[in-house]
Amino acid sequence: MSAKNSDNIYYLWWLTLGCVSAGLIYLLSPILTPFLLAAVIAYICNPIVTRMAAHRVPRTFGAVLVMLLLLSVFAALILIMVPLFEEEARRLLDKMPAYLDMLKSHVIPWLEARLNISLQPDMNVLREAISEHWQSAGGLAAKVLPSLTSGGMAVVEFLVNLLLVPVVLFYLLRDWDQLIKWADEMVPRYWHDQVSLLALETDRILAEFLRGQLSVIVLMSTCYITGLWLVGLEFALPIGLVAGILVFVPYLGMIVGLTLATFAALMQFQGWAGVIPVWVVFALGQLLEGMLITPWLVGDRIGLHPVMVIFALLAFGQLFGFFGILLALPVSAVMLVWLRHLHQRYLDSNLYNS
Repeated sequence: MSAKNSDNIYYLWWLTLGCVSAGLIYLLSPILTPFLLAAVIAYICNPIVTRMAAHRVPRTFGAVLVMLLLLSVFAALILIMVPLFEEEARRLLDKMPAYLDMLKSHVIPWLEARLNISLQPDMNVLREAISEHWQSAGGLAAKVLPSLTSGGMAVVEFLVNLLLVPVVLFYLLRDWDQLIKWADEMVPRYWHDQVSLLALETDRILAEFLRGQLSVIVLMSTCYITGLWLVGLEFALPIGLVAGILVFVPYLGMIVGLTLATFAALMQFQGWAGVIPVWVVFALGQLLEGMLITPWLVGDRIGLHPVMVIFALLAFGQLFGFFGILLALPVSAVMLVWLRHLHQRYLDSNLYNS
């Protein structure tokens, strides 16, 4: 067989494998979510179990210890954060009448003057609308019941997936080395060197992204909460957490956090003098993230364009729901590595150079 035909068969195999994998992912997407989430957590925690095994701790016992550690951290976060959020919610409810008075006395007149419209509710119009649509309210239950049923099934599915994650996580942590060895043995020797190189680069990118991005989220949440607290914003905790958690999407954390903080500052300080320090906090946070924290902890070698980030979030969210949003960026980083190798192989192929 000529070298050209051998290369064509080689690329045909890769194309077939890619199409079959994509088809299976699409068909099995409703049940893949807990397995993918458990795989990501296992990948992050596997080095801990491996170090325990190096000190003669059985992997089964190490996996149990790591899962107990994760459970303890999760429980501690709940015990710490829930009372704080309850306090913030209570303060928000206490100040709600003052916020409504401010809206009625300042915001609504300003909008009416600028837009030349009336925003005051007309009770007669509202009463007539209720009278006209009262007859159609009888069929509301028949319309709402199917949605409640589907919503209840969605809740059940979510709980089943949530319970399935720790089970899958335990077996992945315990048998990680065996699974890697089995996957290595399944690769044809003709492709082994290239697949090993691809796997090593994928591992480097994932380690750089996942562990680095988690550190970025923690640091930026701390920075935003501390900065907003120092400028005297009452709702520094929830707004800082939202801005820090959403930092994995370029500019989204800053935009959402800045919008919420500006609104809260206007309500609290009732003037622009209290808003400007809030803007300074987010400006400094954006500079700190873009110029120091993200390049230091994540690096610039992942190369995901912001448009690709948005597309990946929407696509994986459509396929796998909420957990798909969490998996979108690491999986996209892996796919980017594969596409780079595929692009280089294409440039070196007879198909491109002929």
